[in-house]
Amino acid sequence: MDTTPELITDPVGDPADAAPGAGDLTELDELVTRCAACPRLVEWREEVARVKRAAFRDQEYWGRPIPGFGPPDAEIAIVGLAPAAHGANRTGRMFTGDRSGDVLFRALHEVGLASQPEAVSPHDGLTLRNIRITAPVRCAPPANKPTPAERDTCRPWLVRELDLMRPTLRVVVVLGGFGWQALLPVLADAVWQVPRPRPKFGHLAHAELPATDGGTPLHLLGCYHVSQQNTFTGKLTPKMLREVFQQAKQLAGRRTS
Repeated sequence: MDTTPELITDPVGDPADAAPGAGDLTELDELVTRCAACPRLVEWREEVARVKRAAFRDQEYWGRPIPGFGPPDAEIAIVGLAPAAHGANRTGRMFTGDRSGDVLFRALHEVGLASQPEAVSPHDGLTLRNIRITAPVRCAPPANKPTPAERDTCRPWLVRELDLMRPTLRVVVVLGGFGWQALLPVLADAVWQVPRPRPKFGHLAHAELPATDGGTPLHLLGCYHVSQQNTFTGKLTPKMLREVFQQAKQLAGRRTS
């Protein structure tokens, strides 16, 4: 299937070719927003942007891949799954404009990692403190389920992002089992050694990964995803979420006030 994107005038084809050449996160983020490597995802994200949800009919959807969000020298990273069709795919910023983001940013604010508890648009004044949010898949997938091939095609973006964050990155908080499984090969492609057997996902699961470059190790923390399925049923409570980020701050060497 040959799907030419309508919302991108200068598309990037293969992330494996484009990502390694990014000299900094600003350049990488710009390349990510022009990615057109996965025809099914291009078609879906742009269809959603055309059709829209009734509540957002008067808004212009982003409808492109979503770059990471947060300072380039962050010590903590959050790795999710993929953008939501009417959240980040609408607003253009990770976890912005949906109920999952409402829960996430409130917790980040309460532990001092975000400047405010709400995230509604890229122009809402929200800034992150010492934490950056990213994902293994950058486009909204149908039914929130990217294929293994789409996940693997997207991998070089995250590999390069973590490479560029390497001087300061100390902790990665992974939201959900899919993100955990998708991240482990990314870490192996970067500079960290993934233990054998591979660490299993769980809420507050913790693994320390040594670095192959002789630098500081990386702490991997598991957290149930901030999906409505988890937060509405109480599988993930606000207290549980705060505890994860408090632990991340401790592992990064930051005060937990």
